[in-house]
Amino acid sequence: MIGSTGFMPDIEGEGGVATLPEEVATPEGELHLRFFVGSGTEFALPATGIREVLEYTPDRINPMPNVSPLLLGTVNIRGRVVWVGDLGQLLGEGAPVNVDRAEVSIVAIEHQGALLGLAIERIGLMAWLEPAHLRMSRGLSDSLTPYVKGEWEMVGAGGEQTTLRLLDHVNILQSPRWAS
Repeated sequence: MIGSTGFMPDIEGEGGVATLPEEVATPEGELHLRFFVGSGTEFALPATGIREVLEYTPDRINPMPNVSPLLLGTVNIRGRVVWVGDLGQLLGEGAPVNVDRAEVSIVAIEHQGALLGLAIERIGLMAWLEPAHLRMSRGLSDSLTPYVKGEWEMVGAGGEQTTLRLLDHVNILQSPRWAS
């Protein structure tokens, strides 16, 4: 086994310079996080507006009295006290995020130094999405309209058409609904 290179893939190109396989392509579009809220609806946020994605046990979310029902409480993110809100409830989705589980997924969004944690049901995946294919959203509820930049028509795993809505992290962070 010593000195054997049989377990290593052959990636040497001309002159001993490594070349990448052809199936590795340069991504097109912009990087987004896809995720689900309590109602099961999938949304996306641009990666540029996300500070980090975290998993917290519910007992680490400190409830606060006399605040908006949209706010679950505060958490400590790297020494900073950060409000955590139920994103699905802000968007007018029916079901609240389930906090009766081992860990709650939180997406920390940031804009101009302001930081807010968004409690979501489930983290999806990171995906490169083409802004040129983004279209205007139609038929949105009044509670959802201020927070949606547009939508993509996607093909699901079973071949069905689905809609993926792009959220505006700045409008979410600055929403007056967090205070009501």
